[in-house]
Amino acid sequence: MITDFDEIIERRNTNSLKYDFGMERKGRDDLLPLWIADMDFRLPEEILDDIRKAVSHGIYGYSEAKDNYFNPLHDWFADHFNWDVKKDWLVKTPGVVYAIALAIKAFTKEGDAVMLQQPVYYPFSECILDNNRRLINNQLAYENGRYTIDFEDFESKIINKNVKLFLFCSPHNPVGRVWTKDELTRIGSICLKHNVIVLSDEIHCDFTYPGHTHTVFASIREDFARNSIICTSPGKTFNMAGLQISNIFIPDETLRKKFLHQLNASGYSQLNTIGLVACQAAYSHGANWLNELKTYLKGNLDYARAFIHEQLPEIKLIEPEGTYLIWLDCSGLGLSYKELETLVTDKAGLWLDGGIIFGKETALFERINIACPRSILEQALTNLEQAIHMH
Repeated sequence: MITDFDEIIERRNTNSLKYDFGMERKGRDDLLPLWIADMDFRLPEEILDDIRKAVSHGIYGYSEAKDNYFNPLHDWFADHFNWDVKKDWLVKTPGVVYAIALAIKAFTKEGDAVMLQQPVYYPFSECILDNNRRLINNQLAYENGRYTIDFEDFESKIINKNVKLFLFCSPHNPVGRVWTKDELTRIGSICLKHNVIVLSDEIHCDFTYPGHTHTVFASIREDFARNSIICTSPGKTFNMAGLQISNIFIPDETLRKKFLHQLNASGYSQLNTIGLVACQAAYSHGANWLNELKTYLKGNLDYARAFIHEQLPEIKLIEPEGTYLIWLDCSGLGLSYKELETLVTDKAGLWLDGGIIFGKETALFERINIACPRSILEQALTNLEQAIHMH
């Protein structure tokens, strides 16, 4: 590997949400953080060079993207996902969650039903409830350590609750599913049948493990494309969430106009100047680095799987098919939700994402971000083992 992913890069005292806000968020600042989904890896020099050039110019006025921004984006999705995106589909927003909130406003009204599938990335539910919409949950079915979609419940709730919009997480955070083309086709067909618009959050699309392939929802059928909003971003893939840039693809002109109306109503126009440069550079020069990163992440996953199997048999690893997040079923420890949080935080000294934030059914789960140097992952799992065996 060209990149040394084992390098420990000091992130404390950089205003890092992951590292610097333990006191504010958890009441202590000595926890080992493997919570929020950002990585402990620095971008490659090819991307940093383009950013440095823009910074050294010294003028950061209003900026907009031209073809040299769109073309690498087009090529990336064509090469990696066999998806031919069109320039007029593209709407840029400062983040995927921002786009989700806009879509809720654009395609529903107060009191309307919006569906999600818990356990799921918690801003989904926040965006629904904070915008005074009804949250309808099609709980993912959990059986034999694997999650699947309960399609019967999915369709019946759409009908009975009069669902208008479906927020879909693909690949799924936190359960790690990379949905198959058959699953996606069933979802798309049901939503079309009942006039439910699909917002597909595909921010983790570049992270799949061997044997699993991400399919862009809109690439399956043209009528699916016309009924969908596809949310993408370099933020996860290239660890640049702080640069606030997302690329939202809306193939249908009517849906796109409604979305743009809400974007304009929010008072937002041009994006972060450096974010535009970084995004263009990432999709232009980042493929080799990403391939190396995915190899390293697979090594981290293999390490975690073996450690949990051998040292923590009470905990079940839900085998991830994608993302750099692992989802652990800790119910075998026989602890209450509060006892589990005490074990993780106070005894193991870890800052993880407790399962309760993803839905009440998963209070005895924990999410761990494995996009870190292996030594940090080793320390975290060792801390957890010692805390459990001391318990």
